[in-house]
Amino acid sequence: MTEPGVIRLEHHYAHPPSAVWRALTTPELFARWWAAGDIQPRVGHRFELDMGRWGKQACEVLAVEPERLLSIRFAEGSLDTTITWQLSPQGAGTRLVFTQAGFDLDSPLGRAAFDGMKPGWPGLLARIEKILS
Repeated sequence: MTEPGVIRLEHHYAHPPSAVWRALTTPELFARWWAAGDIQPRVGHRFELDMGRWGKQACEVLAVEPERLLSIRFAEGSLDTTITWQLSPQGAGTRLVFTQAGFDLDSPLGRAAFDGMKPGWPGLLARIEKILS
């Protein structure tokens, strides 16, 4: 069952959670698969992601469980969504469950962002595999 205003995806990687975790929490690697910004796995850390034509988006780290969970507030003050990456070992690899929640589908900005990001996230998550290989 899908929830309105929520993007939920699952992706499998042929790399251990420690490698996927580095891709999520190392600014240089993070920039290679999504956007440039000083992401740090520290609750309360505030940073900006350079989203190119969509400008710089204010973010804050909300939750950290090393090699298991990273959650951020994304586009604070505009979209105000929460992005969560949950990692779990699966064989020699990793199962990642991705969630972006909190889209206001009644606002034009929220609807446009949801409609644009929902088809875009599968490709972005696939890029993590490419930088780890």
